[in-house]
This record gives sequence, C-alpha cells and structure tokens, in this order.
Amino acid sequence: MRRLIALFTALLFVPVIPVHAEEPYRITVMSRNLYLGADVGVALELIPNFPKAAQFMWDQVKKTDFATRAPKLARESAQDRPEIIGVQEATMWYCKKDFFSDKVEVFNFLDQFIAATKASGVGYSLATANGVEAFNPGYSIAAIPYVTKVRDPEVFNPIFGQDTASCGFTIGDALLVRDDVKDRIIQVGNSEYDATYSIVPTLMTIYRGYTWADFKVQDSVVRLITTHLESIWDENKVPNSALQAQQLVADLKDAKMPIVIMGDFNADYRDPRPQGEPNPGEQPVASETCPTPGGAKCNAYSTMIEAGFENASPDAKNPRYFTWGASALLNGPDKKRALDAKKFGNQYGFTDRLDYIFTKNVYATVSSKIIGNVWPDGSGVWDCGKDKCFPSDHAGVVATIELPRSAGAIDPDLPEHTRFPLGFWHYFAAALLLVISWRIARRFGRKRK
Repeated sequence: MRRLIALFTALLFVPVIPVHAEEPYRITVMSRNLYLGADVGVALELIPNFPKAAQFMWDQVKKTDFATRAPKLARESAQDRPEIIGVQEATMWYCKKDFFSDKVEVFNFLDQFIAATKASGVGYSLATANGVEAFNPGYSIAAIPYVTKVRDPEVFNPIFGQDTASCGFTIGDALLVRDDVKDRIIQVGNSEYDATYSIVPTLMTIYRGYTWADFKVQDSVVRLITTHLESIWDENKVPNSALQAQQLVADLKDAKMPIVIMGDFNADYRDPRPQGEPNPGEQPVASETCPTPGGAKCNAYSTMIEAGFENASPDAKNPRYFTWGASALLNGPDKKRALDAKKFGNQYGFTDRLDYIFTKNVYATVSSKIIGNVWPDGSGVWDCGKDKCFPSDHAGVVATIELPRSAGAIDPDLPEHTRFPLGFWHYFAAALLLVISWRIARRFGRKRK
C-alpha cells in the first residue's frame, strides 16, 4: 500500500509535455532604405544646368556601385531572416539614345537586391496578390534628350553604340516577402499622398505614397505598410513629411487589425530645430508656422506617436540609434557632420533619426535593433577603392513583433488616392520642354561645327 501511495505521489510531479506546443504569433520585419546612389540635394543646387546635374548624379551612382552593395545588404537581411522587408529608394535608372528611341533600363536596384537575397540562401520576392504588386513607383525624373544628357562610354557604347545618353530614374517603395512564406500574402495595395513637392513647377514633381500587404500569421492577419515621406521642406511651411504622415494616420484611423508600418519618415523628434541649434542634417528649422519641435502639426514622428502608434524600433531619442549620416559616396561618415555626431553621442557619424517601425493593435514588441550603422568594420561595410564604405546612407531597422491571437478579421482596403490625371498645364509644360530641348540641341550642333 505504501508503495502504491509513493508511486501515485511521484506521478503527480512528473512534468506534462504537451503533444504540440503552439508557436508564438510573431513576425520579424525590417525597414531598409537602399539609397538611390547620389546626393540629390547637391544636384538640385546645379539646376537649371540640367546636364551638369544629371552628370553629377550619374557619376555618383557609378561610384556608389549598387552591384557591390546589394550582396552586403542581402547578407545583413539573411542574418535576421525577417518575413517582410520594407524597402525604400528601390531605384531604376534608365536612359535614351535620342528623341525617338525607347528608354532602356540600365540599373534596377530592386531586382538586383532580390537576386542578391536569393544568392545569399535566404531569398525574397516582391509581395504579390491578385495580380497586384507591392511596389509604389514614387516619383520619376524623366530621361529628356539633351537636357539630362550624360557621358559614360563604358556603359553606353555596348547599349547604344555611342558615348552619351539621356538618363533619368524612378524611385519607389516595395514590400518583399521571404520566399518560404510568400503564400501567406492575402492582398496587396498601393496609395498616393496628396502633398507633393515641385522641383521645377509642373515639369518635375516629387510624388510619395505607400504600399501595403496583408500577411497571415497562423489564424491572425497583420497589415504591413512601407513608406518614404518627403525630405525637402520650405521655410515657414509645414513640412510635406508631416502632411503625408497626417494622411497616413487618417487612412488608418478606423483600423482594427494589427498594423506594422516601416519606413523613412524624414523626421527626427527634435524637428523643427530651434534657430541657432546644431542641425548638420539640414532638417526643418523652427519658424512662425512651426515654432517648436515635436508637435504633430509639423513633425511626422510626433504625428504617428500622438495618433496612438508605438515606436517598435529602438529609442528614437538615443543618439546611438540615429540612422542617417553617411557621406553621399558612402565612404564613411559625412565629414561635415562627423563632429556634431560625436557631440550628440554617436561615434559613427549619424546625426539624425529618420527610420522607424511603428505598430498599432499588436500584442508586444519582442525585440528591435539597428543594423548597418557601424563603420569601418560593420558587417555590411565593403571595400570602395582605398576606402571602406557603408552599404547605404541610412541604417536599417529590425523588429520582432508579437501579434494578438485569433486576430483574423481584415479591415477594408486602404484608399488609393491616385495621382491627378494630366491636365492642360502638364501638356503645356511638355511642349515647352520639347522647345527647350530643341534649342539646346541646335546650340550643341553649332558648337560641333
């Protein structure tokens, strides 16, 4: 009898191992700005000398060599194996031989990056559902004969049989999904922001938007968004980045399902900066319209926080987690900003926090980190001649997020906010541009004679 009692007592303390342990409802995401490869700010200062601006950008794109950077970026992605990567500055460079020729794609950063991920052993593809691709083309600078003419015999002779071509680019945002889970994409959509920025009125307008996808995690569904808000701002005006963030918040105001937003928000918590304060990244400055930093009216970061979104990436106010500050050629920190970066508390030259992962209606952020922000010995650093180069001018952000269980209800599709159709002034501008191009062509023709 005593033996039976002892046996029964022992059985009470035997650990019970479940037949099937349920996995956590988790998703790992990454936000990565690939960098279009050139300093747009300097190029804009060269306008209206369009050929000089175009040549400047083309030369920098060649030096920043995305074909070499792509494998580094892909290997960084493979380390964390995120299910979803939100990509910004997915750039396609294309060129034309002359007025009547078709444009030819010369570089496609998104395709190159996707190919590099597959070569790394952890492959990704563009998220697609029902014939819709998770790619928003953002804005384009057209390849305008004679106006955006550049010289590069190495590239153009094999393609066009001549040393020169007129080149432009399209820059956009994309959602990539890891190949082994791409069947979990349920639906995809793209949308535009109403707030735009005109570099040259009517001729060159910068459009921004976002792309989104619904992704299934067991019996829950999460809506994922990637976006790139406007970086250019005007004095004494609300920055377009803030206006665009306000529209994004409005589009999501009725969201019930878990939301994860990744992107380059072009907003630091200190914006707009007080007059006279260090501002090496040339972020928005305080004015009568935007007098103080941190308000939702003039700061995209604050817009998201005040709307109830949580920052699921590392502390935005900690200088160690700043994400922008590399030189335009990527060969180390921007020399004009390196000293200020150290004063702020960042030893790698980063002076501003622009990249984030925001969440709403999720259970918890399990972990987060910044990648690609270590120089000269970081995992993504590559040899660029005599120098060591960053893989991008932005650091990346990674977060693992736990989702509510049984959150399978799907919200209505997000509004498209399609771009305005071409109107009279667009056609007038196009005609004017043709006349300008013709006159430039005649002038160049006379010089050759």
